[in-house]
Amino acid sequence: MPRAVVAPVVPRDGPVRRLPITGYIMALSWSPEFCHAPRTGARGRALQCSGRNGRFGLVVHGFWPESGRTWPQWCPTDIRPTGLEIARQLCLSPSAAMVARQWAKHGACMTRRPETYYKVVRILWNSYRLPDLDRLSRQDGLTVGDVRRAFADPNGGWEPNMVGIRTSKSGWLEELQLCYDRHFRPEPCDSRRFGPPDTEPIKIWRGL
Repeated sequence: MPRAVVAPVVPRDGPVRRLPITGYIMALSWSPEFCHAPRTGARGRALQCSGRNGRFGLVVHGFWPESGRTWPQWCPTDIRPTGLEIARQLCLSPSAAMVARQWAKHGACMTRRPETYYKVVRILWNSYRLPDLDRLSRQDGLTVGDVRRAFADPNGGWEPNMVGIRTSKSGWLEELQLCYDRHFRPEPCDSRRFGPPDTEPIKIWRGL
């Protein structure tokens, strides 16, 4: 992975919302599905999807503050992350544009400096025992509940109802959304984040 990158400029594309923080979401995207699904901007996805930097599994899409049924965003700041700070995140979030955007849209509502925001993301990421979703994908009759338990069982303090699931329209796993309270403790996801019921079938693309 590059040791430094040019820090992208992130234009604001939505309203400023300064709101009290009531919790957080750690969104872990399933990279094989992201890279498999048809999308525009293939050049911008090369770091994650070309294979030149290895194959990624779960990656950090973002760490987001919540505020009841909505969320804070685009809190004004003149501080931008450096290329070195962005490069340090690329092994867990393999897109410089995504890393820069997560600070500009979400992190600036949580901390004063991007280095603090990124440090919190790394601490939480390093606390997880990630499931082997490649192996799980081969299980007959796989359900959404099986995926939730695969994350919750090896991670102390987590229960399946604290693991939100996002799937594509055709039932492929896209993302885990891990729900926290405002003290960074796991908590049950609300209906907006929880996703499909445990009994719903799910498929996991292995990238083959």
